[in-house]
Amino acid sequence: MSDQFKILCLVLILAILLAAVVNLNTGFLSLNVKDFFTESSNGQIAEIRVNRLLVMLLAGISIPTSGFLMQEYFQNPLAGPDILGITSVASLSVAFYIFFSHDLLIPEILQNSFLSLSAIAGSLLMMLIFLSVTRKFQDKSYLIIFGFLISAFSGAVVSLLQLYAENQSLKNYILWSFGANNMVSRNQIYVLSVLISAGLWVCFKTIKPLIGNSLGTSYAQSLGVNLNQLKIFVIIASSLLSASVTAFLGPVLFIGIIVPHFCRLIYNPAKLWQQWILNMFLGMLIMLIFSIIAEKTQIPLNVISSVFGIPVILGMLLKQNRV
Repeated sequence: MSDQFKILCLVLILAILLAAVVNLNTGFLSLNVKDFFTESSNGQIAEIRVNRLLVMLLAGISIPTSGFLMQEYFQNPLAGPDILGITSVASLSVAFYIFFSHDLLIPEILQNSFLSLSAIAGSLLMMLIFLSVTRKFQDKSYLIIFGFLISAFSGAVVSLLQLYAENQSLKNYILWSFGANNMVSRNQIYVLSVLISAGLWVCFKTIKPLIGNSLGTSYAQSLGVNLNQLKIFVIIASSLLSASVTAFLGPVLFIGIIVPHFCRLIYNPAKLWQQWILNMFLGMLIMLIFSIIAEKTQIPLNVISSVFGIPVILGMLLKQNRV
């Protein structure tokens, strides 16, 4: 590893630690250190803040990794779970689950599992459809349009479900769609950790073949890269990582696009192992900052990510157009 990479990692780790401390001290009530380690009157509030911190760290690891995998596989800096419709279809799957499972008596831990499984199933289906469409569209811009159409269709179906939904189901979906990180329980974090760990393991198996794939299909095959297996691994890893966070935090948009973009700006984009590490560190830092802003302003998390992400993506498009 180069000295530049080590310095970048050190700076990001220190910034993450600082943001974590600020995050734990952000809220309507001031807490002491003992509130986080002893059973005090403010123990429940401290637990909520710790849960908020943990889920933001997990989201910061998983969403940029999902976008990083898709951008490297498709060789498109605009590829991501948001732009290509994966997050929208995962949201649609969660909406079906929330609206049609209210009459079922399901234990809480199983509700968390079914919620995540519905999001993952929707994202896997979208990825399979998208990969089949890539063979027909040679121009990458058509893929972006296709993802936009899928997102619009998913949004229309969700609006239709909201129109006929019962009050409690509608309230649950709206709260979920706001990206309320304070509502994530410890059991949900356990489920989320397992899903993200599985996605990261598949991602680890994918990086080396991606390096060969970046050099061209013919060269990758000469190196012994199994392109069909690589495609499957990218589908599984991206779907697990993006859909698991979507299931519990709602659609946190554009993070999977802008974080890999920033990482390529600050370090050599050809070194994929280092890029993956930087994506996780920078993703954790950005999500912690968003969490602090959300607590200070009471603005939903997905609104903050959109306000931050849209200008960055517009800048990327203008830069590509000039080139």
